[in-house]
Formats: sequence, structure tokens, C-alpha cells
Amino acid sequence: MSRTGTRHARGLRYAAVVAVASMALTATACSKQGAGSPSTGDAANSGTAAAAAPIQGDITFNDANLAKLDAALKAALQGKDLSRLDLAMVVNVAVDYWNAGKAGFTKGLSDLGVKGTFQAPANGRLDQQLSIIQTIRGQNISGFSVSAIDPTAIKSPIQSANSAGIPVLAIDSPLPAEDGAALYLGTPNYTAGLKAGAAMKSALGGKGEVVVLVGSLTASNAVQRIQGFEDALKGSDIKVVNKLSDSMDASKALTNAQTAIQTDPNVNGLYGVYSYDGPSAAQAVQSAGKAGQVKVISDDTDAQTLSFIKQGVIQASIVQSPYQQGYTGAYLLAALKVLGKDATLNIVKPYLESDGTTLSSGVGVVTQDNLTAFQAKQAALGITG
Repeated sequence: MSRTGTRHARGLRYAAVVAVASMALTATACSKQGAGSPSTGDAANSGTAAAAAPIQGDITFNDANLAKLDAALKAALQGKDLSRLDLAMVVNVAVDYWNAGKAGFTKGLSDLGVKGTFQAPANGRLDQQLSIIQTIRGQNISGFSVSAIDPTAIKSPIQSANSAGIPVLAIDSPLPAEDGAALYLGTPNYTAGLKAGAAMKSALGGKGEVVVLVGSLTASNAVQRIQGFEDALKGSDIKVVNKLSDSMDASKALTNAQTAIQTDPNVNGLYGVYSYDGPSAAQAVQSAGKAGQVKVISDDTDAQTLSFIKQGVIQASIVQSPYQQGYTGAYLLAALKVLGKDATLNIVKPYLESDGTTLSSGVGVVTQDNLTAFQAKQAALGITG
């Protein structure tokens, strides 16, 4: 395919998270390079030794700015009647990645004192997602956020919701402005792709052949990430030799990864774009006995992903902040419904990216060196799985 730190009880919780993460980072900063970390002695499958470089980790995300925005939205909603609000968060597939989003949304609803529901299509099918949206519309939902499986198919339901006075917030994957979503809250996906490409360059030492594993070659977030990844590789001797879609099927992703490294001995890098693609790549590499030879850069933070990072099979994962997409998303939906779109966007405006439409939840990079700090931060937020 994070939280408020202001003048209320959650601010104390956030401060504790930062403190825990900072201590863990300090403790790991001087650690030795792990056995599975990039090494100047590793050779590409082509037989050419390439000098690797350490991958720079970062787990700050956009926490500070979003904490300020959360406080501003809370202040603007103070004294307003929220008793009739019923909000929804509709994601693209039921996977562990969204546990953090559900936790954030649940916490946001609790802090607001409003009702809401988290919905995820079990198999990541478009017809399931559209059915969920139709169902919540029939339940008089006040507003909903959505990680759209298909930007074209979602256009009509969004326009219908807008006509009925129901605000829609795009999360995780951006939607065209003309589709009617009030705002995009999520990772700047092109930036995430750039970070993935930079990590791959470091891992491979600037030389090699890479295969991209992805759930969809048409979803906006995937397209933008792959573009950023490829742009980051420009000027190096690393080539993307194939992009394999698995249609959001983890077993197909595993087959794709196995085929990629078995049929082309020159492939020495795999980039997994969807949350399960990284673990699938790692399983294929490990089974082939090529851990440390075929480098894996992944996206997101499934439990398997973190385990493979610890083992050194995955060199780095480019991570989002689905918790904040849930938490700040709840506040934004409440504001859009109660204050109106114009008033809400005026509050949000100082925190937008340069494109004027993206509210970044941040981009992180988890490696062996900051894995402990990241896990401590997740645990402090009550994120499991």
C-alpha cells in the first residue's frame, strides 16, 4: 500500500512515543551493520561486485505538522454539535497494513466522541469496495474516507455522495480533483518512490537489474511510486527490467518473484510496492538461497516485512503512516461535514504540500538500524499486527 501532540491527553501520549523512539534510535545508532545489511563484499548475480552504501533510515514522518493540524481542527470544532455524525473509513483490502489505519480511525472517533465504522473488502475486489460504499450510503453515513481500488470506478459514487452533501476524503491513493474528493491525505507517492529508488541504489551500489512487484499497474499510488523509483535510478547502471502485476494476490506475487529470479540470473534487486509484495519477494529470495545477493526494497510494514528486515533479507522498507490517515482523517471528515469544505480547507491550507492538494502523512524508511525504534513507536500507539 501517526497522531496529535497538542493540549490534550493525546499530546502526552505522543510525547511518550517520541521519547521512546528517540531512546531506541540512540541505542541503535552505534550498532554494527547487520549480517544481512548491504555489504561491499556482496556481488551482483551478474558476477560484478558493486560497492553498496548504508541506507539512511527515518521514522519522523510528518508527525509535527499533523499534530498542529489536529489541534487546529479540534479547536474549530469546539462547541459544535457532533452528536449526529457517523463516519466511515473504507480501505482497499483487508490486510495487516491497515491495522494501524483502523487503530488511528478508532482513536480519532473516540477523541471526537462520534460514531463510525472501518470497512475493508476481504479480497481487495473492486465490486466489494463499491458494494461497501453503496451500503454505508444506505445507512446515512455523514462522510467517508476511501483508498480507491480504481480511480475511474470510484468517480460516480463520489459525485453521488457530494450531491447528497456527504464529503469524501481520499486516503492512501490520490484521486483526480475532478472526481470530487475534498482532499488527499496520505503519502506523497512519488516521493516514496524516490526514497525506494535511493535505497535500491545504495543496496546495489549503483549497478544491477531490478524487477518491480506490484498489486496494480493502474492504481494512482502504484503508478506514482514506480515513476519515482525509476526516476531515482536515472544516472546509475541499474535498470528496471520488468514490472509484474499480481492483482493484489500475495500468492501470485510470490510466484512472480520466484519466476523473476529463476529465469534471469542478472536480476539482483526486487522492489515490492504493495504491502505483501515485499514479504513475497523476501520469501522467494530466501528459498532460492540468495539472501544478501538479491536485494529487496519493500513498501509498508507488515509483520512479515519487519521480520525479514530484522533477518537482513529485506534491506529497507519505505513506510507510510496509515495510523495518521485514520486519526487525522476522522477529524477532517468531521470538519468537512460540520464546518463545510471551504472553512476546512482554509484550516488545512498551511499544511499542504507544494501541489496544493496533498496533505502528507509522511514517508519513513525502516532499516535494521532503526527497526527497534520504529516498533517501539508503533507499540506506544497501540498498533499490533
